[in-house]
Amino acid sequence: MYAIIVTGGKQYKVTEGDIVFVEKLEAAENDTVTFDKVLVVNKDGETSIGAPYVEGASVTANVLKNGKAKKIYVFKYKAKKNEKKKIGHRQPYTKVQIQSIAL
Repeated sequence: MYAIIVTGGKQYKVTEGDIVFVEKLEAAENDTVTFDKVLVVNKDGETSIGAPYVEGASVTANVLKNGKAKKIYVFKYKAKKNEKKKIGHRQPYTKVQIQSIAL
């Protein structure tokens, strides 16, 4: 059984027990989060496709951790203009474990 959910403007294919890194959510550690925007649910070979979302479907997850990803560096440079700029960025994330998929 799997589902495709939408959160943070991205789509994730999840099954029960999966650990997924999603865009930062406003939830503390050990909280339970419910994702209502479910695009597809596949249960025992039967696929339910929403238009745009599946009615009554939800995915429940437990928040394991809130954190930041590794730092990436953006370096802007213009040749012969003595112009350069180095910028660092750390993207915040929420680590969740999928508990159940309800249809």
